Amino acid sequence: MLKVLLYDRKKDNNKDSKSPDISGLVNPRVVSNRFRAGDNNIGSAAEQSENRKKRADIDELLLERTLVHKSTVAGNLVRCTVFDLEGNVTVVSGEFKKSELLSKHSLLPRDLRKLDTGTLTAMPAILVRSNSILVNLLHIRALIKADMVLLFDAYGSTDSQTQSLFIYDLQGKLRQGSKSMGGLPYEMRALEAILISVITALDAEMKVHTTLVTGILSDLENDINREKLRHLLVQSKALAGFIQKATLVRDTINEVLEQDDDLAGMYLTEKLQGKIRPSDQHSEVEMLLESYYKHCDEIVQAANITMSNVRTTEEIVNIILDANRNALMLLEIKFSVMALGLAGGALVAALYGMNLKNFVEEYEYGFLTVTLSSSIFVLMIIFFGMKNLRKVQRVTMMRDHTNQAVSRMQPSYSRPFVIFGKRPKQKSYFWKA
Repeated sequence: MLKVLLYDRKKDNNKDSKSPDISGLVNPRVVSNRFRAGDNNIGSAAEQSENRKKRADIDELLLERTLVHKSTVAGNLVRCTVFDLEGNVTVVSGEFKKSELLSKHSLLPRDLRKLDTGTLTAMPAILVRSNSILVNLLHIRALIKADMVLLFDAYGSTDSQTQSLFIYDLQGKLRQGSKSMGGLPYEMRALEAILISVITALDAEMKVHTTLVTGILSDLENDINREKLRHLLVQSKALAGFIQKATLVRDTINEVLEQDDDLAGMYLTEKLQGKIRPSDQHSEVEMLLESYYKHCDEIVQAANITMSNVRTTEEIVNIILDANRNALMLLEIKFSVMALGLAGGALVAALYGMNLKNFVEEYEYGFLTVTLSSSIFVLMIIFFGMKNLRKVQRVTMMRDHTNQAVSRMQPSYSRPFVIFGKRPKQKSYFWKA
C-alpha cells in the first residue's frame, strides 16, 4: 500500500491530469492507525524514524489534495441572484457553474472575468454584447438581458446594506412596467436602477469625506498640532482614493456615450423582437446616461474642490511651520551672537588669569579699567553681530517690487529709427516710450 501511495505522489508532482485521486481510495485515519500499530513491532530506531517521515509525507499529500479540490470547486462557482421579467426574485444567491453561464448567455470567458467577484481590482465597465449588457460599477456586478437580470455576489459573502437597498429598488422599477417609467424597456429600467444605486453610494461617501475634512480644516484654523495633521493626512489619502473611484465611474459612462453602436445595441427588447435599430437613433438611453454622467461629474467636482481646500491648507500650514522654524533659527543665532560676545570678554579674563607679570596689579584703577574695557568689547561684538543679522533678516521682496515699479514708470528708449532718402538732409528719429 505504501508503494502505491508513493507512486501516486510522484505522478501528482508531475502534474499528470490522469492520476487517480488517492483521497477516495485511502482513508488517512486508517493509514495513520496502521503506522501507529506497526511502531510496536519495529525494533529499529532508524526504521521508526523513516516510517514517521513517510507518514508525515502522506498526511501532507492528502491535505494538499483536499485543499486543492476545495479551491477548484469554489473557483468554478459563482453566486447570483436572478430576477425575472416581472421583477420577482426567482433565485436568491444561487450557485452556478461558470461554464453553464457562458454557454447559456452566449458570453466569452473574458466577459465573465469582468463580473467575477473574486477579482477585487476589476475596473468599472459597461460592456454591450449581442443579447446582454455587462455592468461592473462599484458594488454592483450584473448581467442585464431583455427578460432577466443576474446580480452577481461574492462566493461565501453576505449581502451588504447597500446591495439590499439596491435589490429592493431594482424590484420596484422592474415591477412598475414600461408605461409608468416613461416607456423605458426592461433593460433600461434595470440599468437606471443600477446607476441610481451607484450615484447614491458615491454621493453618500462624498458627504462623509467632505464633513470629516471640513471639520479637520476648521480645527486647524484654531490650533495646529501633530495629531490633527496626522488625521488630515489620513483623510486626504481617503479622499484621493474616492476621487479616483468616482472619476473612473464617470469616465466609464462617458466612454459608452461616445460609442453610438453601443448605445444602439442597448435596446435588447427590440433585438429580441427582431427589430434592428439604426446606430444614430438612441435618444432615450443617451439622455439616461447623460443625466447620471452629470450627477457623477458634480460629485467629482465637489470632491476636487474639497481636495483643493486640503492642499491650500497644507500649503498654509507649511508656511506657518516654516515661519516658526525660521523664528527659532533666528533666536538661536541671537544666542550664538551673545555667546560670541561673552566669549570675547572671557578671553580678556583668561589672559589676565595667567600667572604672569602684567604690571596692572600695581595700578590703582586697573581692575575697573579692564572690566569696563571688557564690557565695551562684549557690547561691540553683540552690537555689530545684531546689526549684520538684521541686514540678513530684512526681506528684499518689497524693495525688488519697488524697483521694478519705478523702472516701469520710467520711459525706456529704443534705438532711433533713421529714414534715409535719396538726398538725406536730416535724420528723422522716432522715440518709443
